[in-house]
Amino acid sequence: MTPGGPFPPAGGASVAACPLDERALASALEREGYFADEGLRTAVHLALRLGRPLLLEGEPGVGKTEVASVLSRVVGRELIRLQCFEGLDAGQALYEWDYPKQLLWVRVAESRGQEVGDLYREEFLLRRPLFRALEADRGAVLLIDEIDRADSEFEAFLLEFLGDFQITVPELGTIGARTPPIVVLTSNRTRELHDALKRRCLYHWIAFPEVDRERAILRAAVPGLEERAAEGLVRAVQRVRGLPLLKRPGIAESVEWARGATALAEGGSPWPVALRRALGLLIKDEEDTRLVAGHAEELFRDV
Repeated sequence: MTPGGPFPPAGGASVAACPLDERALASALEREGYFADEGLRTAVHLALRLGRPLLLEGEPGVGKTEVASVLSRVVGRELIRLQCFEGLDAGQALYEWDYPKQLLWVRVAESRGQEVGDLYREEFLLRRPLFRALEADRGAVLLIDEIDRADSEFEAFLLEFLGDFQITVPELGTIGARTPPIVVLTSNRTRELHDALKRRCLYHWIAFPEVDRERAILRAAVPGLEERAAEGLVRAVQRVRGLPLLKRPGIAESVEWARGATALAEGGSPWPVALRRALGLLIKDEEDTRLVAGHAEELFRDV
């Protein structure tokens, strides 16, 4: 494929521009219901301003994936997600050739006595997330989710992409981004990522939210949740996270717990009773459930 074809040549892309200043970005995130702390707001702002991939680590449920989703709405770009898993390879992330379609083309051409022609052209190409992100005319927000679940070999494959936003494809040559994507990588830190990958990125660790911010998140995410009820629920969640649990509940779990307890309270259950009845929305492990039940009086006082 020549540079004059449908694929843009490498080297012509500039870094991603930041459409908002830092204060406007913070306001836009809050309008979308994402209450980031100063550290995360700064990380997102710099990643946009400098055109650097943003690597977010933290425990499950703290809102890493949601950053990419909210960001796509804020900047008005398509969200393209690559879900990582063990055994993920370049073909599944970048492109594959549609072999059944190629074979059908060969048979049709032979039956008509025609030349088969080039089987490695655009109409036979199956675009995967990385390729689609490169081709997006207006740019995309590319979410590479749970990169720690992929093999270390896949990290090495990503280095070319994250370094220059380009990929070398043997059949097509080197393909550069039409508009550089905004890249967000997430990791639950089930294994250590390679230093080479980290050097490509702007890094930020997302911790569990402090009391005031989690209360604001709950009030925004759960219509009808009263201020006093939200305060009691957040106190209970903070105490639960202080226990030696196998899996500490994240923001997603606390939101679901609030929704479930609110539904029960609307049906007539007193608020403390509703919280206990809906505990299965907060705790998702049998051993953790027993541990929380053993500390129930301490955890659910003054809620």
